[in-house]
Amino acid sequence: MTDYADLFRLDGRRALVVGAGSGIGAACAAGLAAFGAEVICGDVDEAAAEAVAKGIDGATSRRLDIADVASIAAAASEIGAPDVLVTTPSMNVRKRIVDYTDAELDRVVDLNLKGTFRLCRAFGALMADAGRGSMIGFTSIRSQTTEPGQGAYAATKAGTVMLFKTLAVELGPRGVRANTVAPGVVETPLTQPIKDKTEWYDAYADKAVLKRWAQPGEMVGAVVFLASDASSYVTGSTLFVDGGWTAADGRYEPPG
Repeated sequence: MTDYADLFRLDGRRALVVGAGSGIGAACAAGLAAFGAEVICGDVDEAAAEAVAKGIDGATSRRLDIADVASIAAAASEIGAPDVLVTTPSMNVRKRIVDYTDAELDRVVDLNLKGTFRLCRAFGALMADAGRGSMIGFTSIRSQTTEPGQGAYAATKAGTVMLFKTLAVELGPRGVRANTVAPGVVETPLTQPIKDKTEWYDAYADKAVLKRWAQPGEMVGAVVFLASDASSYVTGSTLFVDGGWTAADGRYEPPG
């Protein structure tokens, strides 16, 4: 008989969190460890990853740049097949499509989409060979809704959803699940420029049904769920953690 009290436990499992040096990645690393996982903190900023790992019992760290094929290959060779892979890194250049340069487009696509693809290709193969694992990618509300200046970013986030759906289809028969988490607006280093502009920050808070931004730790529950046996029959899905952003259509509230 299933012991439902243990559904979310991750004891005896290794979790590689990429982008663990700050923001959502750092919170996910700490959260997975709290449920028993042995966590490896990977980040392009090795010092940041090391600092996060030092605050987590039993955690280790390493430099891992998903925009660098050699960095991914070295990590895959040294780490082997994790039980859980979480990938969070992304970037944005906020410009209208007609104003984008090829160099800016390459920067966004190479990290957000190609980097994620490369990472999943390397570790997905190892996890499939091991016959187990949960792959968790971070997409965004921008995979579904957009605004001026979000063209390249939104396209990569929609692409991430389809990448993980395809991973689910291809690797599911070999015991590997693949899902995405779609945050709304979260207070992280990536969104600091918005937070610095009160009118912009408040407008985003108002758009969410909960009327506020999320904190990085509010993504942890979704990641622990998708990493654990609590989601053993969940694959190819996207879990929105967006404060109701994508549920709301318009801002006008009819009078009483």
